[in-house]
Amino acid sequence: MRAALAAAALASAAVGPMPAPADSDDSAVAAFVEANLISIFYHEIGHALIDQLALPIFGQEEDAADVFSILMIDALFEEDSAQAIAYDAALGFLAEAELRDATGDEIAWWDVHGVDEQRFYTTTCLFYGANPEVRDDLARDLALPEERADYCVEEFDLAAESWGIALEEIADGPGQLLLYVEDGSEGWMAEVIGAEVEEFNALFGLKRDIDVWVMVCEEANAFYDPDTTELIFCVEFIPHLEALAGHL
Repeated sequence: MRAALAAAALASAAVGPMPAPADSDDSAVAAFVEANLISIFYHEIGHALIDQLALPIFGQEEDAADVFSILMIDALFEEDSAQAIAYDAALGFLAEAELRDATGDEIAWWDVHGVDEQRFYTTTCLFYGANPEVRDDLARDLALPEERADYCVEEFDLAAESWGIALEEIADGPGQLLLYVEDGSEGWMAEVIGAEVEEFNALFGLKRDIDVWVMVCEEANAFYDPDTTELIFCVEFIPHLEALAGHL
């Protein structure tokens, strides 16, 4: 059921988040930004795998990518690091909701992404459900309602079983993630994304190569392009995440 995820966790037992930049004035903001970059990275990898493996998705693809991200955070990081990343990644959705309310924007019910508050609770629930005895304090800190917590173990088991089958398909493939950094985009984002690319390649072999770009986009965004099989991470996302931290 959890074979592929468990194997990944064992193979990567020493993985932890990179330290915040030495010149950061606010280590909490730096940790929040890095955690959300990691979460976004695996969310976009989820989209890439859905495309590359032609996975059937019953529901919104964005929801499936959210689930993949939190499963990978649970599987690939030591407990303390995983908790720190999951905690800030969940708060990232809450901060988006706070920013939406602060700017007077309406909830985009029509959007392919779920409502930010629901993404917050689902992220919290799945991560808690993977190890409820150890993560009870985290669930309490994030105010996960008992009514939802009662089902989180089952939710995680179903998610792990579903995505585990997909991960088994890329255990021995010839392809890999290929990192490219656009001139002028070297820096913190490139280091964080580069570290995750290296770690992913050490554990999995894709059906075919996927180019991963860190670049200037003139927008705060990250996305997978199925037409070019590229993952794009825009350096403008960092100031956006820094601003989000101010809404918590």
